[in-house]
Amino acid sequence: MNNQIQNLYLKANKAERLIIGLMSGTSMDGLDIALCKVSGSGADTDIEVLEFKTGDFTPDFRAKVKAVFSKKEVDLQLVCLMNELIADTHAGLINDALKEWGYQNEEIDFIASHGQTIFHAPKSLHQMNDYPNGTLQIGDGDHIAVKTGIITLSDFRQKHLAAGGEGAPLAVYGDYLIFSKKAEDRIMLNIGGIANFTYLPGSLQADEVFSTDVGPGNTLMDQFMQQHFNRFYDQHAAISLSGNLNQDLLSALLNNEFFEAAFPKTTGPELFNLDYLLNAQKASGTANLKKEDVMATLCHFSAETIAHAIQKCFVREIKAKVLMSGGGMHNPLLVNLLRDKLPDFSFGTTADLNINPDAKEAVLFAVLANETLSGKPIDFGHRKGVPSVCMGKISLPK
Repeated sequence: MNNQIQNLYLKANKAERLIIGLMSGTSMDGLDIALCKVSGSGADTDIEVLEFKTGDFTPDFRAKVKAVFSKKEVDLQLVCLMNELIADTHAGLINDALKEWGYQNEEIDFIASHGQTIFHAPKSLHQMNDYPNGTLQIGDGDHIAVKTGIITLSDFRQKHLAAGGEGAPLAVYGDYLIFSKKAEDRIMLNIGGIANFTYLPGSLQADEVFSTDVGPGNTLMDQFMQQHFNRFYDQHAAISLSGNLNQDLLSALLNNEFFEAAFPKTTGPELFNLDYLLNAQKASGTANLKKEDVMATLCHFSAETIAHAIQKCFVREIKAKVLMSGGGMHNPLLVNLLRDKLPDFSFGTTADLNINPDAKEAVLFAVLANETLSGKPIDFGHRKGVPSVCMGKISLPK
């Protein structure tokens, strides 16, 4: 047996595994790095976050990523080069984090890397009947494995596509394993660039689990802030709170067939971008609206789409707890609007369940890797968009 395969086998069979989960989302604010201690698998998964940090991206690196991000037409040479550069950058941030935390690289069993999404193209967006669903995350796993010396699992979304899904959202798998609780219905709401949620039934029945994207979370607000205020995001909703809702613009923003499409569904900044906003302003005659009012309206837009989706999915009376994660949970205006629109739901964050909400997405990929290495596919029945598969391609360091 190849000694690297033997090493993989031995590590996968350890009683406890140290797995680093990585996540870099559409906001591109940095690389979330979560060092997790994991034991068991499936319903017996036990996970503890030992360390967490967000590795900062330099302005130059962020600009390079944006040059190939969410564009139908892009320089193919740049895509090729960024596949390697992103991986090398992520590997460097991992090595720096381990040194900061006092760990040797050889102490870590596995890395679970989401990579950087540069284009998401489900059929509902590209609408070309002769082509399948597609998505592309770059940041090659082999480069990370070689540069860190740690076995790396990456490119998780391709198995989901191959098995009939849209490549997103993947949170349902980790949410079910980590956060399900008997006799308590839960909604795991992640408000990243795009907002998505997973419904976890108190019955613990996997075939009742439901997960979907719902529309923009922070992506439009962040893009507008970067373009007009030279700030990465609207910290503490300071700009949004200084403006006023414009109902005409909100109505135009909500006028898109995506919001009436059947669940589950996925989307991305390929649809919800500044061009989308400009078209809505033209349609509503609000092109000269104060920028603060645009920000306020964009925040209401995100809140409305999230609340509407939750209400649409749960038409029966339900006493579910909404547990938030992602950058949007730090936006006080957005959170207060959600509370107002969903008065029958109680709200909290994943911190209530001992998982840092800022670390949650990175932790979920550590769980996905753990299932591929030490578990088996969970039977989610025949629910659309939730194929019963294990995910992640394995890269060996030598």
